Order: sequence, then structure tokens, then C-alpha cells
Amino acid sequence: MSESPYVKICTHDVRSKLCLGCGRSIHKIARWAEMSAAERGRIMSESPLRLVAGRQSETISAIG
Repeated sequence: MSESPYVKICTHDVRSKLCLGCGRSIHKIARWAEMSAAERGRIMSESPLRLVAGRQSETISAIG
């Protein structure tokens, strides 16, 4: 079994179109099994950054 950013939280943010659990788009989730190890590794390393950016935009939207 390959490593995955999946954390059993599957809820997609309407604005960012990213999963709030793993930070991936629907397209990336659907293609996961077809991706090379290098592609999956890149997405794994970028997921935390996308999650932080998404949460920051939620906070800004709530304030504004």
C-alpha cells in the first residue's frame, strides 16, 4: 500500500475546491492510484502548505 495524505476527513471546501482533510483536489484524489511515486511524493509534501493556505483564506473571509 502506498503512502497517502488521506486522513479520513473527506469534506471539500467550496471556495478552494480542496479537501479539508488532505488538501488535495478531487482531480488529484481520483488520479492518486495512477500517479508515479515521484508525483505522489510531491503532493504529499505540498499538502500541508495547501491546508494552511486554505485555512488562512477561510479566516480572512470570516473577518471580512
